[in-house]
Amino acid sequence: MSSDRITLKDIAKKLGVSPSTVSRALKGNPEIGEDTVKSVLKLAEELNYRPNTLAMSLRSKKTYTIGVIVPEIVHYFFSSVISGIEFVAYDSNYQVILCQSNELYRQEVMNLKTLEQSQVDGVLMSFAKETRDFGHIEEVRSKGIPVVFYDRSFAGINIDSVLVDDIGGAYEATDHLIKMGCRKIVHFNGPLHLEIHAARRNGYVDALKYHNLPIIEELIIEADSFKRAYKFTLRMLEEGVDFDAIFAVNDLTAVGAMKALKSKGLRIPQDVAVVGFGNDSTLSEMVDPSLSSVMQPGFDMGKEATNLLLNKINEKIHQEPVQIRLKTKLKVRKSSQRL
Repeated sequence: MSSDRITLKDIAKKLGVSPSTVSRALKGNPEIGEDTVKSVLKLAEELNYRPNTLAMSLRSKKTYTIGVIVPEIVHYFFSSVISGIEFVAYDSNYQVILCQSNELYRQEVMNLKTLEQSQVDGVLMSFAKETRDFGHIEEVRSKGIPVVFYDRSFAGINIDSVLVDDIGGAYEATDHLIKMGCRKIVHFNGPLHLEIHAARRNGYVDALKYHNLPIIEELIIEADSFKRAYKFTLRMLEEGVDFDAIFAVNDLTAVGAMKALKSKGLRIPQDVAVVGFGNDSTLSEMVDPSLSSVMQPGFDMGKEATNLLLNKINEKIHQEPVQIRLKTKLKVRKSSQRL
């Protein structure tokens, strides 16, 4: 029997059970006994069974496809989120269509239109930095296509979202720098219309307040890329700005700052300590000294967001938006570890 012809009925016949029992066992229905589930899964794997998605689509009026919009595929954090998304989607017999906005509003609108035309059952998205108008998202939702945000949210729109504890992560990073003896900490941040950036600024400010340190607005600078961090770090050094640490909104920004500091002969962390956010393990370990960073559970975020979206697709129940926040943890490395 060729693998492309294996059906639920074939598995059911071999095991002496009904096709509906096989179907429910494959879906992990708790009403099916554990031994039966194990037998079904084992035989399905041996026979290389694959569900007939076309037949499933005709029966359920679903395409068993979800769309994913990501700002930057090359970003370590987003690639780990995609891995989590695919892990859950493929396990649930869903295919994934991936689009990249390149942080551009216009491209994001085109991405969403493409996914709508592809008749996806739902969309996972982290919207672009340029996005301030969410009409294109509301239009898609009005057509019955559920949307779940991941990593980024916006206060003016009520949509299910899976985020990290950005305030807590930024607080821990800043608190660590203060405990290392730093008192004038630069915060390289991104545009504050994104809640993720506003939250990280708030965590930074909260830590300074807790330790009775002044909030110096001149040390809070919009620089969320390697080039901007390099540029503004050099500018501060040339202008004689007094600072002894940098907390950056992401790891690449932190590395840009580190390059500028080293180009001027400053020692890290003895002269200026540096902490990033995101824990791009490859990048953090490659730079010298290794970069301290707030760890984000990207893979878990992808899994949680996909489970949330699939529940909305399958249940079709209108409910208040759900917001899930995942914990962060500071990974201390040499860039901030003063003895």
